[in-house]
Amino acid sequence: FAEMLSNPRLTSVQTMVVINQNVTLSCHSRSGSPPVTYTLFKHSQKISTLSRTDLTPALFTVIINSASDVGEYKCKAENNISSGGKYSKSFKFTLLEPVSKPVLSSPTSWAKKGRKVTLSCLSENGSLPITYVFFKGTQSISRPVMMQKREAAVVFSFINSSSDLGTYKCRAENSFPNNTKYSNSFNFTLAENRSYSQPLVISCGLILLLVVIGLAVAIPIFAIHSYKASE
Repeated sequence: FAEMLSNPRLTSVQTMVVINQNVTLSCHSRSGSPPVTYTLFKHSQKISTLSRTDLTPALFTVIINSASDVGEYKCKAENNISSGGKYSKSFKFTLLEPVSKPVLSSPTSWAKKGRKVTLSCLSENGSLPITYVFFKGTQSISRPVMMQKREAAVVFSFINSSSDLGTYKCRAENSFPNNTKYSNSFNFTLAENRSYSQPLVISCGLILLLVVIGLAVAIPIFAIHSYKASE
């Protein structure tokens, strides 16, 4: 006797894909009377049809050329007694994009001994999550920081001596294979180098100005007194 098809199941061995990759989608109704016609849809648009004389899965090959090719996909199964066919649940791939070169930055490039400084690292592009690691020279100064959102990873570092001034870098990586990117270099400058020189220059300038003003006032007064004394 003829049996109506069960709802098909749309699956793939690979759920994470990269651009220019070929992937296979399997559409399969576990029960129902063959022959079965399977149709694959992407965003409600029919892209391929396959027929099976038994209840073996229909295998569709899809090429991931752009971000729009990750889905959503659905498939429809039909036999001689199905009315309108049976549809699967939607399926969507996860697109893996390599991380871009991260940018290492800080609110200020000046640092004081005994104070902490803030470092931020961000890759503008790349599949999430992205894991960041901070370095001073070749030595890591943080545990891996995994970011689930497109936000900068932030660490704090204490400046205890001139050796703590740099050079700093950060590293970014995600699930994309064989892709690790390092940031620009960042160096701090001790604030004391500037704080000593500026007040000294300002103080000398003020003293010189006061001397000039004093002379400008004293000379006329002295001249007046000298004139009166000579009368």
